[in-house]
Parts: sequence; structure tokens; C-alpha cells
Amino acid sequence: MSLPDQVRTNQDLESIVDTTDEWIRSRTGIRERRIASEDESTYTLALEASKQALETAKLSPEDVEMIIVATLTPDFGFPAVSNLLQDALDASDAAAVDINSACTGFLSGLALADGLIVSGHLDNVLLVGAETMSRVVDWSDRATCVLFGDAAGAAVLQKSDSGGGILKSVLGSDGSGAMSLYLRGGGSRYQANAHTIANGDHFLKMDGREVYRFAVKAMVDCTIDTARRAGVPLDEFDLFIPHQANIRIINSAIRELDVPESKFFVNVDRYGNTSAASIPVALCEAIDEGRIEPGSKVMMVAFGAGLAWAGTALEWTAPVPDRGVVGAGLSARERLGVLPS
Repeated sequence: MSLPDQVRTNQDLESIVDTTDEWIRSRTGIRERRIASEDESTYTLALEASKQALETAKLSPEDVEMIIVATLTPDFGFPAVSNLLQDALDASDAAAVDINSACTGFLSGLALADGLIVSGHLDNVLLVGAETMSRVVDWSDRATCVLFGDAAGAAVLQKSDSGGGILKSVLGSDGSGAMSLYLRGGGSRYQANAHTIANGDHFLKMDGREVYRFAVKAMVDCTIDTARRAGVPLDEFDLFIPHQANIRIINSAIRELDVPESKFFVNVDRYGNTSAASIPVALCEAIDEGRIEPGSKVMMVAFGAGLAWAGTALEWTAPVPDRGVVGAGLSARERLGVLPS
């Protein structure tokens, strides 16, 4: 995983927008979030996380057959972030594709990679969830700017005949709620011009109440459905990793699922909502904290813009990696070299 060095606390936000630390914590559970510097971008965070993932998997870039990047905040309209990664990593034989399913992006990519491997098309896939949400947040909108942060997480998926691994993936969408959480500007309908800039169309907009209602139901229903399809009773899962958007959503799901709170992994207090990076960052931290070991059954569930939801049930079969922090204390340019311009 890769996180910007810059921390923006609730106290910092008190000087930017009309809000308070108590208001933010009581409604979201968030205390602080990471914010990318001018030298950092979705690509730089994705690259650092990818290098760590390949090192952990002891896999050469030449062995990677596909790079999938889940993001709604790419560096450019095109080329894709995955194309930039393919070149930077020197993964010369890898195909490259970006997917945009917002906060469900990493689990959507997981389902895609799993399908390609199980079908026999590929053996090794590098999957990344990376976001710089700070670039699309209106820092004068107190309803949304307190929620989001920047991060990247990466994983290597490999063919295995040992059993376990991904047991089941479930993906869903309700497009009728698409305009509950959206970014209007920058596409083919509302291209950038003086009007869209003045109108704030290049910042995300959210109907918080509608998204909250959707999120709790989606998380509960998707968790139950994924467990059922995987053939694993809820009480047999060792760890639940929900999308880290809001502690109230997570707590509501815990109550409705009647699962011990101790089985849920939560880090939203330190990072806020990092969209497609949320699940892989939480997965990395759960491993670091010793909460996942060979044989652990893990449920990962996400919801987000679309409106969309996704769930993955897996049995961890790989050795638990001992991950070091790569390039700690160095700037993005020092860690990664010259950025694409």
C-alpha cells in the first residue's frame, strides 16, 4: 500500500471550512486523512504500491501478464494509469486496462482478474486500487470535503491448484441512483469550459442521505448474498473488511448482520474514504496486524457511485507476507523518478 505523507486532520479542516472535529467524528468516525502533494498523483501512489506488491509476491515485472487499475481519479483522461504503470515497471508483456466503478473498483477488478485466471487465459495479474480524491473534492463544501482521502493498494493474483483463494465474487448495480453521487464535468456531456468551472461541475456531488440509506442496505444484502453463494456461513468468516466510508454505515451493518464487532476491520478514522484504494489498504493493514493467516476466511464488501455494490469471499492460502515500507521518508520524485507530464 502507498499513502501520501501529508496528513490533514479535522482540526486542519476547521480552519478551511465551517465544521468541527466533534461534528466530523460523531457523523463519520474520521479523525484524519492523507492528502497527495503536488509531486504525487494516482499514478505515483499506484506505482509505489505496485512495486511493493511485486516484491512481496517475488514476481518479476516480466512475468506480469495484465495490469488492472481501479480508479475514478486517473492522471489523464487518457492514456490509462495502467499504461503508465506498465512502462514504469517495465512489464513489457503485460496488457493494461483501467476500470472505473468508483468505491467498488478493487473488488470489480478482483472479479475480472479471477475470471481471467480461472478460465486459463492468464497466470499472473497485478491489480491496483488507487485514488487522489483530494483532486475532485470541493474544499468549500463541508458536506463532502471531510469524507475523502488519497491512497493506493495493490495485490498480485496468481494461478494456483491448491484450492482456496477467491471463493466467490458478487457484483451489482442500480443505475437509477446514479445521480446520488457523481462528477458532472470533464466528460463528453459537460466538457471543461468557463461555465462548468464556475458552476463547480468538476467537483464531486453527493446526496448524503440517499447514499447512506443505499449503503447500509447494500452492505448487508451483499454480505449475505456473497456468503450464501460461496457456501460459507457468516459465522465461519474470520474477518470482514468493509469499504471504509463512514463508521455509522459499518456499525449499522454490524448490528443487522449480528456479527461480532471484533471480526470487522476498521481504519476509516485514519484515512477517510479512499474509494477504490479502501479495500486493498485495509487488507494490507489487516495482514500487518496479524488478523489474516493461511486458512483465514475473509469477506470483503464495498458500495459506491453507480450506484454499485460488490462482495468477495476468499480463503487466504498464500504465506502471510512480511511487508516492509518502501521508500519511507522520500518525496514522490525521489522514490519514483521523473513523473509523466
